[in-house]
Amino acid sequence: MDQVLNLLLHFFTLALSLTISLLLHHAVATSSAYSSTILHITPSLHQAQEVLSFNPIPTLQQKAQFNRVQTTSSSFSLSLHPRDSIFNPQHNDYQTLVRSRLHRDSARLNVIINNFNRQLNKSALDSRCRSKNFSAPITSGLNQNMGEYFTRIGVGQPAKQFYMCLDTGSDVSWIQCHPCIHCYKQSDPIFDPTKSSSYRPLTCKAQQCKEQETISCNNNTCQYYVMYGDGSLTAGDFITETVSFGSTGSMNRVAIGCGHFNTGLFIGSAGILALGSGKLSFNYQIKAKSFSYCLVNRDSHKSSTLEFNSPRPADSLTTQLLNNPKQKIFYYVGFTAINVGGQNVAIPRSTFEFDKEGMGGMIIDSGTTVTRLQTQAYKLMRDMFVSFTQDFKRAHGPPLFDTCFDFSGLSDVVVPTVSFQVSDGRLWTLPAENYLISVDKNGTYCFAFAPSFFPLSILGNIQQQGTRISFDLENSIVGFSPQKC
Repeated sequence: MDQVLNLLLHFFTLALSLTISLLLHHAVATSSAYSSTILHITPSLHQAQEVLSFNPIPTLQQKAQFNRVQTTSSSFSLSLHPRDSIFNPQHNDYQTLVRSRLHRDSARLNVIINNFNRQLNKSALDSRCRSKNFSAPITSGLNQNMGEYFTRIGVGQPAKQFYMCLDTGSDVSWIQCHPCIHCYKQSDPIFDPTKSSSYRPLTCKAQQCKEQETISCNNNTCQYYVMYGDGSLTAGDFITETVSFGSTGSMNRVAIGCGHFNTGLFIGSAGILALGSGKLSFNYQIKAKSFSYCLVNRDSHKSSTLEFNSPRPADSLTTQLLNNPKQKIFYYVGFTAINVGGQNVAIPRSTFEFDKEGMGGMIIDSGTTVTRLQTQAYKLMRDMFVSFTQDFKRAHGPPLFDTCFDFSGLSDVVVPTVSFQVSDGRLWTLPAENYLISVDKNGTYCFAFAPSFFPLSILGNIQQQGTRISFDLENSIVGFSPQKC
């Protein structure tokens, strides 16, 4: 009997030893696979306070610099300026500023959904409703629904300079025009067509007047009417004008809307510079082979550039721009997976694909702030992130965010990495500040992703910050270069 007990004890000891060995092996394997980075708390909180106290008062010298052009043999490059170097946000505290941004982001999401539905249901619309190399300035436009970043361009002959919202999710550019039936407040004087020698109304026979359902004909005059998903709208004459870039480059007869009735939350900008993939988009009209931009941090006073026909940076990670025949405006990005902490999230690959009805997939958008993922994908990604951060103190944030942390009193935090996998299997790894964002002055940080309750995912501009995003329109490729703006 004792021998039997000793034998059983021996086998139990072996089994326990083997189990412990396997557990230790699994722990080592898990540890070796884990990927982390550092979130620097102090600099971001300092920057958040600076954005509230900054008082932009452009001097004549600064205004001249807004249009400074740098040239090479292959491209023009104009300076880009953040929104708060031009407009004061007028918020008493950072938490209020964040909430106003998220409110605009919600309105922007409605704009995207409206454009999406317009493409799918064209019949239901209201009936009113050789390449040169150059670039234009971008400015962060935080208080605008129709774009979080601004670009500075000239319109007319002689050229007058205007701040325009950069929008990769629309294809009709427009500017507020005299006479104003209804115009909102903008930072520049409203464009006066009578003072431009290059102003030309389009007739109903013009090809541009037949390209889109939002453009119609009245008394042989081409007119446009665009209503956005947040209730904002613009309407007026569809015309051609000269668009210029500083003092060195210009394009004649660019079709844009001359808006006499404009309402909504566009305040500050003169209108929209549309960089979508439709035939009326600005880039299509100027026959651009490519364009790229680098978005500065939304709290920054630094500058960056919007460039056309410049070479893609050599260190770019590239993936396909997918063509959705049902959606002509949006740029669909061909990611293949999402990686958290060095491990791929078990989300279906179909998350990044669209079906025969045009539903699904992921678009890249300059105007959306927070990246939206289809609900199942979001929950899986969030849960994996939470599994790596169980020791972090949780906190409550704005209603959009369900995963927030209390980092008060800390200067640096080690956090799991977040990456998007491109088509060749390489990872575009985001800086920590591009997915853990400060939402108040007290050290509350939130995971800057949200679920999409619509069959579409959107790569927002928080995740794009600090990366040169290059759109190779000839070869249908998008590149991500982790260079500093």
